[in-house]
Amino acid sequence: MAAADFSPHSSNATALPGLGRALVMAGKLSQKTAEDLYRKAQASNKNFIAELTESGTVSAADLAHTMSTAFAAPLVDVTALDPQRLPKGLIDSKLAATYRLLPLSKRGNRLIVATADPSDHEAAEKIKFATQMGVEWVIAEFDKLNRLVEITTRSTADAMDSVIGGDFEFDEATLKSDTPEEEEPEQTDAEDTPIVKFLHKMLVDAVNMRASDLHFEPYEHNYRVRFRIDGELREVASPPPVIKEKLASRIKVISRLDISEKRVPQDGRMKLKMGPDRVIDFRVSTLPTLFGEKIVIRILDPSSAKLGIDALGYEPEEKERLLKAIERPYGMILVTGPTGSGKTVSLYTCLNLLNKPGVNISTAEDPSEINLPGVNQVNMNEKAGLTFAVALKAFLRQDPDIIMVGEIRDLETADISIKAAQTGHLVLSTLHTNDAPTTLTRMRNMGIAPFNIASSVILITAQRLARRLCPKCKAPVDIPRETLIESGFAEEDLDGSWVPYKAVGCDACNNGYKGRVGIYEVMPISEEIQRIILADGSALEIAEQARREGVRSLRESGLYKVKLGVTSLEEVLAVTNE
Repeated sequence: MAAADFSPHSSNATALPGLGRALVMAGKLSQKTAEDLYRKAQASNKNFIAELTESGTVSAADLAHTMSTAFAAPLVDVTALDPQRLPKGLIDSKLAATYRLLPLSKRGNRLIVATADPSDHEAAEKIKFATQMGVEWVIAEFDKLNRLVEITTRSTADAMDSVIGGDFEFDEATLKSDTPEEEEPEQTDAEDTPIVKFLHKMLVDAVNMRASDLHFEPYEHNYRVRFRIDGELREVASPPPVIKEKLASRIKVISRLDISEKRVPQDGRMKLKMGPDRVIDFRVSTLPTLFGEKIVIRILDPSSAKLGIDALGYEPEEKERLLKAIERPYGMILVTGPTGSGKTVSLYTCLNLLNKPGVNISTAEDPSEINLPGVNQVNMNEKAGLTFAVALKAFLRQDPDIIMVGEIRDLETADISIKAAQTGHLVLSTLHTNDAPTTLTRMRNMGIAPFNIASSVILITAQRLARRLCPKCKAPVDIPRETLIESGFAEEDLDGSWVPYKAVGCDACNNGYKGRVGIYEVMPISEEIQRIILADGSALEIAEQARREGVRSLRESGLYKVKLGVTSLEEVLAVTNE
C-alpha cells in the first residue's frame, strides 16, 4: 500500500506519530496543537486518537476521511457490519483490542483489517509476525470502530457475565478427570477462568435440576446449551459463540480426550465432586459439526442405582416377580426397551441388591455407566479386540456367580450368555425390543434354538419412562368415556372410583411434570410359556398366555398409573404407542 511521506517542519515534529504528522500536513492541526495533544495523551496514558476526537479537536469522521486521502486507503462504514458474521480467529483478540483493529476478511496471503490509524507500523508488524500474512488497511471512524472492537474482542469473562453472573463461585464443586493431579494441565490463561466457571455452573445446575444429559451445540451465529429434563430437551443458556472452542478444549482436557483432534468423534469421562460424600460421573461424547464440535454429556449419578426398587415405580406384584427371579441361583433375566428407557438403572438396582460380600459379580458394558463398588466392571474396546463375547468367555474363567452383559447384540454373545445361564450362573442383560413377548421371538430370529431359550430365560421385563405429574399443580380432567375405552380401559375400570389428572404447570415443575416413573411389563417364563417357545409359537401366543397369567402389558401398566394419578393419559399414550 502506498504511504504518504511526511517530513517534519521542526525539530520537535519528529516526536509526533505518523498520524499526527499526517494531520499537520493536511492542515487539520497546527504543529504546536498536535504536539500539545500528543504530550497530553502520553501524560494521561491515553490513545492519541482518543485524545484528538474526545477533545473535539478533530471529529472521528473528519479524521477517517483525512487518513483515507493521505494513505490512499478505502473507507468502510463498520456500523453496516454484523458482528456475528465477522470472521473469527484471524488475529489474536488481545492484539485487536490493544491496537483497535478489526479483521474483515482474508484475501490470498493478505488480511484486510479496519483501523483508524493506518500509520501504525508497529501494529502492522505484529500482525505480520503473528499471522505470517501481509496487511491491507481499510479506514474506519474511530468511535464506531472502537464500539465494534469492544463487542468482538471483549474478554470471555465480560462476555460470560450475562450468563453466569460476576459473583458466581464454586466452593463445593470440584471438577476433575481420572488423570493424576500431577498430570493435569495447568490453567494459566486468565481468559479460561470464565470458561471453567461456566462449565461448572452448567454441570451443577444440570445435577440440581435432575437432568439426564447436557447438550452444548454450536451453530453459525449462536451457541446454545440444553438440558434433557424428564425426557425433554430444554434450552437453559445461550452463551456467546466465541467461547465454543475454549469450552470444547476445557471439556476435552478434563475428559482425557485429544484436544488437537477435531475431525472425528471422541468419548471420555469426568467427575464432579459435590460435597464430601457425593461424586457424580459424566460420560462425554464429542461430534464434529459444520460450525464446531457438539458435545453431549450424560450424567451418571451412582446414587440412582441405590434408590431401591420401590423408587423405580414397580407395582407390588411386579416387584415380587422381579425379586423372585433375581434370587434364583442361575438363569437369564432380560430387560428390554428403547434407548433412554431406564434399562441401565433397573439392571444396576438389581445388581445393588445382589452385591454382597459372598458373591462374585462381573459386568461387560459399552461403556460402563455407573461405578458400583464391589462389582468387577469391564469396558468394551472393540479396537483392541475386547468384545462382549470375548469378555464373557473371560468371565467364565473368573469363577463368577452373577454376570451382567450390557447388551446382547449378536448370536455369539447370546450363545455364550445362554450357556452361562445354563451352567449355574445368573445372567442379566438387555435387548432392544418393544415388549416382553417379542423379545423371545427376536432371540429365535437371531438363531438361538427354542430349547436354549426355554431352558435359560427365567424373566423378561419391558419398560418405558413416563413423566410424573407434579403433585402440587395437577388437576382433575374430564375425559369422555369413549376416549378412555379407546385408550385401553375396560368397562369395569370406569366405575367412578377414580378420576384422571392433567398437567397444569407451576414454579416447582416442568410444564406440569416433575420426575419420571417406570412403566413395566414383567413376564416370568412359566411352564406354559416354555411350551409355546418349544413349539416355536408366535409373540402373539406368548402375549395371550402372559395375560392369562396376570401379566400387564405396557399399555395396561401405564393405564394403571393413570388410575393412581401418577401420570396423565396423554403421557401414557405417548410412551406406549401401540
